Amino acid sequence: MIPRILLTLLLIVPVFFAAPEKRKNENWPQFRGANSMGVAEEDSTLPDKWSATENVVWKADIAGTGWSSPIVWGDKVFVTSVVSTGQTEVPKKGLYFGGERYDLPQNDHRWVVYCLDFKTGKTLWEREVFKGAPKMPHHLKNTYASETPATDGERVYALFGNVGLFCFDMAGKPLWQQLYEPRKTRFGWGTAASPVVYKDRVYVVNDNDEQSFLAAYDKKTGKQIWKAEREIGTNWVTPYIWENKQRTELIVPATKVVRSYDLDGKVLWEYKGMSSIVIPTPFSKFDLLYISSGYVGDQHRPVYAIRSGATGDISLKQGETSNQYIAWYLPQGGPYNPTPIIYGDIYYTLYDRGFFTANDARTGKEVYGKNRFDPAAGAFTSSPWAYNGKIFCLSEDGDTFVVQAGPEFKLVGKNSLDEMCMATPAIVRGSLLIRTATKLYKIAKKV
Repeated sequence: MIPRILLTLLLIVPVFFAAPEKRKNENWPQFRGANSMGVAEEDSTLPDKWSATENVVWKADIAGTGWSSPIVWGDKVFVTSVVSTGQTEVPKKGLYFGGERYDLPQNDHRWVVYCLDFKTGKTLWEREVFKGAPKMPHHLKNTYASETPATDGERVYALFGNVGLFCFDMAGKPLWQQLYEPRKTRFGWGTAASPVVYKDRVYVVNDNDEQSFLAAYDKKTGKQIWKAEREIGTNWVTPYIWENKQRTELIVPATKVVRSYDLDGKVLWEYKGMSSIVIPTPFSKFDLLYISSGYVGDQHRPVYAIRSGATGDISLKQGETSNQYIAWYLPQGGPYNPTPIIYGDIYYTLYDRGFFTANDARTGKEVYGKNRFDPAAGAFTSSPWAYNGKIFCLSEDGDTFVVQAGPEFKLVGKNSLDEMCMATPAIVRGSLLIRTATKLYKIAKKV
């Protein structure tokens, strides 16, 4: 017979050893999060209302200019910027011609990686990776720091397309670097494609008008594992690692041809038929891969949903809307800058001029057509994100329009920061990190 005191202890002890509840949205390691989806786990502590003063935990001034998104691991926030020693032209919002700036700045610039404290916003360390006068121009709305860094929790990888790829440990110690020759880009618009970390490698695409390439590096040493030359011209797409039921693929969209590579750089399949400028990042769900491009000056602005297992040339023939590997296709459904988002079973598209649509993610069938937030809403470059039954769309004016998820369009809120925004936010542990032209905000519900 078990003594009463021992029986009591047996009942109590398991309580002490119960596993702690897993924190939601633990880290945000790359552009649009760990799976490039832009969707956070449901978490009632995440904010749905804010302003420049409401629900602001902290705001930190970020020197220089950069439209790279913040990333977070543990209690560290990483962001990149380029600081000019002279005057810089203020970017103009919206969609327009005439943003080319072919004359190079003559003053020195500093390419910088910042690490901030997640709890306080204070700068923990700052590392300059290059200093000098820029050797290539960029569009008035672009910056020299538009590539979002990536991290695996042990190292942080910062890419500056016309300078190089730089690796630091979490304490800011430089570990390795891969320097790049500056290359001309279309209309001198600059670079923006972010690096991707997968297992023991870092993958980088550099599509330009002189010598495009796709490369894989050992993430610990920086040693180049392979490099694939590409005849493709300039594009600004962050590549995507697609883990599907059959294999893992590296997806790299471009203007002339979208290609899938295996992890050793061999082409698996390809197709032709994008718009003339490609920016949105691919992503996957339901064992389908979603790729879009929608340059506003083109009539053909497609969206494709691709089945796994493809091989060879899977391009659609004249008049086709699907084939063995292309599940569905919309000839005029693609956005220019923002990456679409799937939330639940619906594929939502945010267009640059403030229109919003919804389609069935499995079939492409229209759920609802174009709805506009507000004729005065301005332009949208940041990609939408979602949680707690809502989709959030951040305009260049700094206004976030909140849409109720579901089969009917319903605008349920608007939050303003009163400063230009083009970076896509990060979502971590009940907090939203939004980068504006000069600041980084940590927003959370006040308890």
